[in-house]
Amino acid sequence: MITAPAPALLSEPEWQARRAAHVARMDAWLGPHQQRTARGEKHPVYDFLFDYYAFRPSWLRRWHPGPDVRLAGESARDYLRWPGYVATADGVTLDPAAFPAARRASLRWIHDLLVAMRDRPPFFACFGVHEWAMVFRQTPEEVRHNRWPLRFAPEEIARIVESQPVSCTHFDAYRFFTAPARPLNRLQPGRATVPQLEQRGCLHANMDLYKWAFKLAPFTPSELVADCFELARDIREVDMRASPYDLQALGFAAIPVETAAGRAEYEVQQRAFSRRGEPLRERLIRLLDRLRSALGER
Repeated sequence: MITAPAPALLSEPEWQARRAAHVARMDAWLGPHQQRTARGEKHPVYDFLFDYYAFRPSWLRRWHPGPDVRLAGESARDYLRWPGYVATADGVTLDPAAFPAARRASLRWIHDLLVAMRDRPPFFACFGVHEWAMVFRQTPEEVRHNRWPLRFAPEEIARIVESQPVSCTHFDAYRFFTAPARPLNRLQPGRATVPQLEQRGCLHANMDLYKWAFKLAPFTPSELVADCFELARDIREVDMRASPYDLQALGFAAIPVETAAGRAEYEVQQRAFSRRGEPLRERLIRLLDRLRSALGER
């Protein structure tokens, strides 16, 4: 069992400053998205962060301190309207033992997945082919982001995909492969194989640190959620730069993974994102350990 730390007491000016800093940080990212939404504009890169992950901008903007923090001051009582918050003699705190019963089964699964990813050697030789496999042998009308041009004709995209190994380990990317592309992958990932195949060299696996962070909300400190979101946003840019789409009009220069130089550049980015993800993963593992300990789990 993990020994619970003594809750840190934040004065009202301290926690309100942290909350304001979080809101300002998130607004820099959320503002442009909400403006595009109001105009009915689609964005092939950034919409993914809100459509696929489906954590509302209003939830992202909202600040929570996480467990083991007490908020002093009368205005801290506003947090009592959120489930899990309790009043103490000197402030308001989020009780980790109040983690909802309906979601507790996921704690061990997420914990074991993140530990397995941490301990499993990373793989850096997929070279972003998953995005190409998602348009492999599709007609222009079938292509998901068909408002944006492809860098090559469909026949050339098919040749590029077929000329190199396809090695996607991420189920939620693989499931969007076209039917003709799936047999080309050296693995056939399924939902049940996620714990065995997920690995920290994968761009999508590192983006998903954001998913695991918000699935634990509001028990995840909002700064950690924001850090994971920032990583996911940066990865998404590289993910689409390495895709077959031509997004230069949006300011995204292509990473030409169809060439040796492009594949080398992609791997450099992969390795950098893997390194950035490691401390975030550790913070999530520690949070999961803390929650499970509070619930009497080993």
